[in-house]
Amino acid sequence: MIRVGVNGYGTIGKRVADAVAAQPDMKVVGVTKTSPDYGAEAAIQRGYDLYAAIDDRSGAFEDAGLGIAGTLGDLLDAVDVIVDCAPAGVGERNRPTYEAHGVSAIYQGGEDAALADGSFNARGSPEISDADSLRVVSCNTTGLSRLLAPLEEAYGVEKARVTLVRRGGDPSETDRGPINDVVPDPKTVPSHHGPDVNTILPDVDIDTAALKAPVTGMHTHSVNVTLDEQPTSAEVRELLRAEARLFLIPEGSGIDGAGTLKDYAADVGRPRGDLWENCIWEESIRAEGRDLYLFQNVHQEADVVPENVDAIRTLASDASREASVTRTNEALGVGLDSLLSGGGPSRDQVAADD
Repeated sequence: MIRVGVNGYGTIGKRVADAVAAQPDMKVVGVTKTSPDYGAEAAIQRGYDLYAAIDDRSGAFEDAGLGIAGTLGDLLDAVDVIVDCAPAGVGERNRPTYEAHGVSAIYQGGEDAALADGSFNARGSPEISDADSLRVVSCNTTGLSRLLAPLEEAYGVEKARVTLVRRGGDPSETDRGPINDVVPDPKTVPSHHGPDVNTILPDVDIDTAALKAPVTGMHTHSVNVTLDEQPTSAEVRELLRAEARLFLIPEGSGIDGAGTLKDYAADVGRPRGDLWENCIWEESIRAEGRDLYLFQNVHQEADVVPENVDAIRTLASDASREASVTRTNEALGVGLDSLLSGGGPSRDQVAADD
């Protein structure tokens, strides 16, 4: 049993904790919070032992009536792997503490790639061994790596060009923006997303540009890939449909954007309405000669969650990548498919373990 701690019980941390708890070979030892807010209460209500992320704030939890099991140092002494889900940049400050306790660490995509022994994506990065730390790449990089890896394997990628329309903030981030604007973010082209993809797929030539919009639901990618070979649109659809962490939205489903996607996810029973898969509009997949075009959405709160689980196994077990992905998908129910897809599901529906 792999003993796991989650340092930071926020948007990503709470989802990682639930995903780890669902794995038959893992145990959530505890989670941390910096202050006794509603998230700290929610962690206790969900049955997780709560630890103070900052030692001198321990008393604040007791004063608020929230009992804690100890501080971050106590949690680190009790785990095999710590998953750092702190805000971007804080992971770098936390690294010396993790190293002092001799604990393997997983960082999120907001950290610099040089912070960890390697960047990780379950579909795109090679098998990794003898690592003490990994960085699970960002939600956008995760989505692009999942898409480009099978295209590179099947047809070769000469050049990828992606325009990202990014959400202004997560639903709970009331201080984010813009409110009534669409802004280049960053204003430089190419954006940082392409180089981040190259930490996973170093041989793929990719340029990216990004805009930030006043929405909270998901990111949208407009993708144009020039392939080495010339497939048909139908062949690309079937290639992508076979990928468990890609969901091809059927034409005629009535799913026309992030709002209906989230509504669909909630209606089919996804916790928090989460979408762990890339969501690709099937009718947008068009091959013209060697040029491929498509639109996809990625759920920034959720798509990196199964990747964190697979990264844990990479650091703390001898499971192969394929075996880990299969186990993660089965435990969570990853592999969303629609009964409207070509007269029925193209693969067996995956039900989450009880």
